[in-house]
Amino acid sequence: MNLFEDKDEEIVHLIANDGIVDYYGPVFTGEEADRHLQLLLSEIHWKNDEAVIFGRHIITKRKVAWYGDRDYEYTYSKVTRHALPWTGQLLQLKKITETISGATYNSCLLNLYHDGSEGMAWHSDAEKDLMKNAAIASLSFGAVRRFSFRHKIAKEVISLPLEHGSLLVMKGATQSNWLHRLPPSRLITGPRVNLTFRTIVH
Repeated sequence: MNLFEDKDEEIVHLIANDGIVDYYGPVFTGEEADRHLQLLLSEIHWKNDEAVIFGRHIITKRKVAWYGDRDYEYTYSKVTRHALPWTGQLLQLKKITETISGATYNSCLLNLYHDGSEGMAWHSDAEKDLMKNAAIASLSFGAVRRFSFRHKIAKEVISLPLEHGSLLVMKGATQSNWLHRLPPSRLITGPRVNLTFRTIVH
């Protein structure tokens, strides 16, 4: 793994206005990324995600896990979750992510997509529990999936493939001005694990 050499030359600045999105590409070797994926699949306390939509309680195929420095509460889709204590692997990944991104994080929401039939609709991460305009760092392991941004007013859409072992960082006014999603794809048959490191307001 190479965290520093020619780092600035490797960063793709994805959007040009109303926010900051930096894509660092793969920050782990293929072997390291494979090892992390297998550990995440086997050792994380996964649970099916839940949402309340138009008064109906929905349980998704996609699974999630929520970890943090403390027993933080995090509410989205009208369901409140309580953070679990960090695992050794998650602390290691958090430290690496903080070193590369230059930001600090106190929590992590993990998503497990079993295959391409599972995705995420347009949304922004702007819940009241999150520190406004703070960096959100996204590590991806497993199947390469297309990730898209859409400007809330101009409707401009920007997409890119998130590679195995890659890092993407959203910060500044991105969540206020842009939506993002993970569209489904029938061509994807393998799993993807996504870690989004965040800062919860104390």
